[in-house]
Amino acid sequence: MEGSTVLGKRKSLEELEVRETPRQGSASNKRNPTRRCVHEVAVPPGYTSTKDESIHGTLLNPVYNGEVAKTYKFELDPFQKVSVACLERKESVLVSAHTSAGKTAVAEYSIAMAFRDKQRVIYTSPLKALSNQKYRELQQEFKDVGLMTGDVTLSPNASCLVMTTEILRGMLYRESIIYLPPAIKMVFLSATMSNAKEFADWICHLHKQPCHVVYTDFRPTPLQHYVFPMGGSGLYLVVDENEQFREDNFMKLQDTFSKQKLSDGSKSVKGKASGKSAKGWIPSSGVSDIYRIVKMIMERKFQPVIVFSFSRREVEQHAMSMSKLDFNTEEEKDHVENVFHNAILCLNEEDRNLPAIELMLPLLKRGIAVHHSGLLPVIKELVELLFQEGLVKALFATETFAMGLNMPAKTVVFTAFKKWDGDSHRYIGPGEYIQMSGRAGRRGKDERGICIIMVDEQMEMNLLKDMILGKPAPLVSTFRLSYYSILNLMSRAEGQITAEHVIRNSFHQFQYEKALPGIGEKVSKLEQEAASLHASGEAEVAEYHKLKLDIAELEKKLMPEILRPERVLYYLDPGRLIKVREGGTDWGWGVVVNVVKRPSAGLGALPLHSSGYIVDTLLHCSSGSSENGPQSKPFPPHPGEKGEMHVVPVQLPLISAISKIRISIPPDLRPLEARQNILLAVKGLETRFPQGPLKLNPVMDMKIEDPEIVELVKQIEELEKKLISHPCHKKSQDEHQIACFKRKAEVNHEIQRLKSKMHDSELKKFRDELKNRSRVLKKLGHIDANGVVQLKGRAACLIDTGDELLVTELMFNGRFNDLDHHQVAALASCFIPVDNSNEQIQLRAELAKPLQQLQETARKIAEIQRECKLELNVDEYVESAVRPYLMDVIYCWSKGATFADVIQMTDIFEGSIIRSARRLDEFLNQLSAAAQAVGEADLGSKFAAASESLRRGIIFANSLYL
Repeated sequence: MEGSTVLGKRKSLEELEVRETPRQGSASNKRNPTRRCVHEVAVPPGYTSTKDESIHGTLLNPVYNGEVAKTYKFELDPFQKVSVACLERKESVLVSAHTSAGKTAVAEYSIAMAFRDKQRVIYTSPLKALSNQKYRELQQEFKDVGLMTGDVTLSPNASCLVMTTEILRGMLYRESIIYLPPAIKMVFLSATMSNAKEFADWICHLHKQPCHVVYTDFRPTPLQHYVFPMGGSGLYLVVDENEQFREDNFMKLQDTFSKQKLSDGSKSVKGKASGKSAKGWIPSSGVSDIYRIVKMIMERKFQPVIVFSFSRREVEQHAMSMSKLDFNTEEEKDHVENVFHNAILCLNEEDRNLPAIELMLPLLKRGIAVHHSGLLPVIKELVELLFQEGLVKALFATETFAMGLNMPAKTVVFTAFKKWDGDSHRYIGPGEYIQMSGRAGRRGKDERGICIIMVDEQMEMNLLKDMILGKPAPLVSTFRLSYYSILNLMSRAEGQITAEHVIRNSFHQFQYEKALPGIGEKVSKLEQEAASLHASGEAEVAEYHKLKLDIAELEKKLMPEILRPERVLYYLDPGRLIKVREGGTDWGWGVVVNVVKRPSAGLGALPLHSSGYIVDTLLHCSSGSSENGPQSKPFPPHPGEKGEMHVVPVQLPLISAISKIRISIPPDLRPLEARQNILLAVKGLETRFPQGPLKLNPVMDMKIEDPEIVELVKQIEELEKKLISHPCHKKSQDEHQIACFKRKAEVNHEIQRLKSKMHDSELKKFRDELKNRSRVLKKLGHIDANGVVQLKGRAACLIDTGDELLVTELMFNGRFNDLDHHQVAALASCFIPVDNSNEQIQLRAELAKPLQQLQETARKIAEIQRECKLELNVDEYVESAVRPYLMDVIYCWSKGATFADVIQMTDIFEGSIIRSARRLDEFLNQLSAAAQAVGEADLGSKFAAASESLRRGIIFANSLYL
């Protein structure tokens, strides 16, 4: 793979061609990797090391010259040696290194140290499947290893205990690092963390002990990154093994899209346009691009290959499209068949014949496999084992395969560079790309790894460069106070760790306080700018612009209240004028066309936090907005540009004002003339109302009676009266003077805001939230007026798998008492997160009434939280808290139905059903323990019976790793 034509030249229509212009001197420009690492250490004030420097080195230069706890068959890289030295100092360490760089070796050394020093060690992983895999790996080496996940507990008293992070967090009442005693040392392993030192500073601040950071950007196997334009015929090297971006090749790549555009235009005239499908671009030959790429990879001996997609359905479709390809020898086929039949012996006879199992064997025998979270666990684990054995040559997977165990391939293919994140389609970030691309290149086997990105549209050079070479986003705390953690803290007898203590010591608060000096510097610069802005009439103009800013600030507080769906939807009728603002972009006035309820605005939307409702709005857009097709993001016209009216999906929070005025809109908005007539009408209204069309009054027009909103409206009206009567409102002034003082008013306003932020600590925000949540707990009877935890609160303290407030309300209202244990299992399944089903839910009578009662209770709890000043939407809370998609499935399974029967009742993936059922089993066990704890023995027995009715067959088959 040396030289400029790394993947060879095209020999036939089925093969691909590399499009790379060799650089001057590239033939001798061989990579000379430096196995360097960066070491930093966070040290508490006044700390003095007492370690013997001849054995341990110093804090700033740790080395280890003593007897090692573990030896390796290979020489450790510098970052591994430094990490081991930090561990031997009995100090915490955070290791940040690329996927496949060898971070696990550091974790293994810390475990070996624990065994040597007769100490216990906990290994945590974020997923149950990863915990199972890691248990098997560690158990083979260290023997005395236990496992604790929600499903399984093995040897809980072992010296090394593997558990999910969730289990540890539950054991330590959440936010585990805050609760861990200072004597406990921690090893953190991270592939993508750009603010590792900041995190180490927090650990040091919290435990008053040194915390080291060992970082390396060394990649044991260098990568080459190619882009393949869908429908094209070549690969373009865009980043070489020296991490140099190849602009020359990128420009040639962009040219292919222009040519395709012309070609597609001529084809469409003839009625022979090429098309797209879930299998990728389908040219006239009928062979998909993905098929061609995988075939080329095998012919060039660049296997094994992992093909990443961001949709589980697409993953399966891509794999099935490889029907003509076979990559295994007869001997390998026999081996696969033996492993397969041994693996499914853990299943009942009836489950071994499931279509999801029978259909997989022919694929696996040909060296092709699928891996995603919706697969049956036994199949997913079987695929992992076969991949590790080299019996899977082409693996089609979602990004979850890139997490956890080291399972590298020679080549990685991305079928898309955008993913759906639950809110919108967005470009994958550098951290995600690093994680997945890091699977390319096997240490000791490949000279370099290959990454191929398939793209179906032109993309900006900086965007591609940032995705491949950019730094991952920093770790930012999403600290939140849950009712479960508040109740547990309140119920602690010793009272040493309060909610206030947790807030003060959170990473969130640490990051906030660390940013304060930077805010101070910004204030100083703004004060200097304000002092430099002088002219006559300063006080008068400044006063006028301050009124404008004060009105804007009050309107900013008012709009979220007005825009609650239950208040605003009635007024967003077709023809209504609304003002739209997206961040710093003011779109001006637009016209409502339609309102729809969707989880997100989708492509072409103005992105912001989704409210569940989309307002299709006619907005004045730049003509260039439509040139790149409906998927490109619209933008307002440039100064002096005429522009066009287009229907743009707008999320509710982007509405900055609602007018009293409605205009007539034609039934067909497709003709440009119809839309331009509306533009003329809007412009006419702006001329008629220079201060803007009359706005809806929240109190007089919308009949909102909330005292806080009434007060806000009153304040705005008083300020507007002052504004209109102000001398500057009518008289014309020198434009430069106006601009000068407008800027000064803005600067002074920003100074006040920043100073307020410096004084108003995040602690106050969390204190307010804590106070409001405590009000909720009092209203619902979990605590008394003095904050003492009552019987209901003691039950909620034991429930963290589902909504603790909602389920304890059902328990104490007797909603479970009249149900049998099958109905209880079905109703409890509504608390478990699961994939949405596209099928209409039609429940039998014995489930419909309990579901209705559950929804009514959820609404009551949501309304109480709203009354107690917590920000939440009642409808959205009910929708997210109650998920009835598996009620029928769980009910029938509990009553003895086969798995083959229940999977016919839903379109949800088999693996997702099993994962949810296992989580439900955890939840029912928690409910049983909670009922027993408050003296409800019969109810506790009913929950236990519901749990027992689930624990059979394929749903609770043993993991192949155990």
